[in-house]
Amino acid sequence: METLHVVTFNIHKGVSPLRGRMAVHDLREALHGLGADLVFLQEVQGLSRRQARRHHDWPSTPQYEFLADALWSDYAYGRNAVYEEGHHGNAILSRFPIAAWDNEDISQSRFENRGMLHCEITVPGWQRRLHCINVHLGLIAPWRHRQVARMCARIQAMVPPDSPLVVAGDFNDWTRRAASPLREMLGLTEVFEHTTGRPARSFPAALPLLTLDRIYVRGLRVKLAHAHHGRQSHRLSDHVALSALLAPEPCPASARPAELQTLA
Repeated sequence: METLHVVTFNIHKGVSPLRGRMAVHDLREALHGLGADLVFLQEVQGLSRRQARRHHDWPSTPQYEFLADALWSDYAYGRNAVYEEGHHGNAILSRFPIAAWDNEDISQSRFENRGMLHCEITVPGWQRRLHCINVHLGLIAPWRHRQVARMCARIQAMVPPDSPLVVAGDFNDWTRRAASPLREMLGLTEVFEHTTGRPARSFPAALPLLTLDRIYVRGLRVKLAHAHHGRQSHRLSDHVALSALLAPEPCPASARPAELQTLA
């Protein structure tokens, strides 16, 4: 596998910000059109009894399964917010086997449930498993700083320094301060900062002004980064989808394992 195409997208629970119109079918078509290898989704509705009552063609399966369809064979879902009518959280859709996954609760308030979904993915031909972390950080600055500290602690404890890593999601970090430790402590690169000098403007989708969504990488080369602005983007979500084309950095011979671990 010479290149890896990743997308991150806050899908607003599959409901358009325009008068609550159901958008999940259009979202599936749009995501399939991007043809990514990995998709990081935030605000994914695992269950919504209210929407199922409102819309006769609301999917009968969880949104991550409905969106994955036949294109992404593996997926993981981190249930973060649970309420009487259902639950939602983050999801990762993958063309390749997800060898292991875990969802860590990083909520800073009982009024705002947040999680950090961490997957290990076996990419064909790669010497090391790819680590992927999908996050949706809090709305309050001190909460975001503590959540990033939790993320850094997890990466330092669980991601080998020579393993490729992608951290993506909705950082809610319009001041561009919360994520500094990812660069300064862990050596991660934000793909748009690498290609254009600043994170992409991704919110609100109708007229993007704020740089809320990010894709950070380590152990990977950034070949291309793109914000998927379009005339109909605001009908899908209040965020814009971001994507990056990545390539693995060469693995030193001394660091190569004798045998690649695969999913049992």
